[in-house]
Amino acid sequence: MQKGKHSLNFWIGNGLLGLALIGLFFLNRLWEMIGVWAMVLWMALAGIGMYFLMSDKDTPSSFPD
Repeated sequence: MQKGKHSLNFWIGNGLLGLALIGLFFLNRLWEMIGVWAMVLWMALAGIGMYFLMSDKDTPSSFPD
């Protein structure tokens, strides 16, 4: 069986970043409903999404340490 081009982490990361983008469109309404927690929720979605997306990389960096 041939492995797909992207792993599950890639798709989870993109899904979470998509939710963060949708959250930006409704941030005003979310702010009215839950206050400062709307921004905390958005930062968590974006941060965890980026973590999953970057953990998918299987090639080493070309930059020297």
